[in-house]
Amino acid sequence: MHPLLHGKRLIAFDLDGTLIDSVPDLTVAVAHALADQGLAMPSPDNVRDWVGNGAAVLVERALTWALGAPPDTLLLDRAYAGFLHHYAAAPNQLTALYPGVKQALTTLHEAGYMLVLITNKPERFIVPILEHFDLNACFALCLGGDSLAEKKPSPLPLLYAAKACGVTPGDCMMVGDSRHDIEAGKAAGFTTLALPYGYNHGKPISHSDPDAVLSSLDEMIA
Repeated sequence: MHPLLHGKRLIAFDLDGTLIDSVPDLTVAVAHALADQGLAMPSPDNVRDWVGNGAAVLVERALTWALGAPPDTLLLDRAYAGFLHHYAAAPNQLTALYPGVKQALTTLHEAGYMLVLITNKPERFIVPILEHFDLNACFALCLGGDSLAEKKPSPLPLLYAAKACGVTPGDCMMVGDSRHDIEAGKAAGFTTLALPYGYNHGKPISHSDPDAVLSSLDEMIA
């Protein structure tokens, strides 16, 4: 196991950009939502830079891009409802696990670590995605961006998970791909571990000063 895991009992994982590459399916859903409103459709590269703050912000950023200005509330509500509809219809058609994810999660789970999932994705999409990849059994707790009053970069979901699992923040680690994961982890008192291949608004994750950066989750169990 990686040296940073020494003494840890709970490991929290982000989802999009950390465990799964969901941009292809998110792009399809965003594109349909914008097309429904008569607007231009974005590219996967556009969507990759917009992911990270939850679905509502993703749609707002897409609308702002398409309009050249922030959308009004009515348009945002219509487009967001459309996005949820389109994404729910096919959340796993093009989404893929990153290399080493399944082996790492299975190994850590079998080794006795408590694993929790903390994502800003709406909670309703978590179970279908985990079931699709046969990962449900790995996680003791899953929190979405709408599960609690606050989402990452707030430390609230991380502190809630630690308390729910009966561990102290010093015994916990946050694993993610974006500055929101690292900021939340630091604020919660978790050790932070970053992955460079995900979605961080086009900025190197090392700029967020995590405790370590790994090239893949394989390195956690090496």
